[in-house]
Amino acid sequence: MRPDRPTATLIEVATRRIKGSADSGNAGSGSAAGDSADERVDLPFEQAMSRLSTIVDELESGQLSLEESLVRFEEGIGLARASQKKLDEAEAKVELLLSVSEDGTPLTEEIEDA
Repeated sequence: MRPDRPTATLIEVATRRIKGSADSGNAGSGSAAGDSADERVDLPFEQAMSRLSTIVDELESGQLSLEESLVRFEEGIGLARASQKKLDEAEAKVELLLSVSEDGTPLTEEIEDA
């Protein structure tokens, strides 16, 4: 713990961040870090996984302040959720492509792009 900084619990920091997001009218809006985190959620799957790996390394290093750790954690959660959604969509497409009728003939159905 840093003696030159006031101590705050994780809940206090998170509450301040949530209130700040609500006051600005949009979570993450108004700050460059929030904007870049929103953009990273739209990264291609492989880039998102690479960034997520970097975030894990940064968090595990123990070199970040509590506030920095929370920002990275929030970004990581967003990337993980977006990546899981992409995986679920890919799995659904594969299942659709591999589906067959009861008599063994392939089923054909138009695939909608999300």
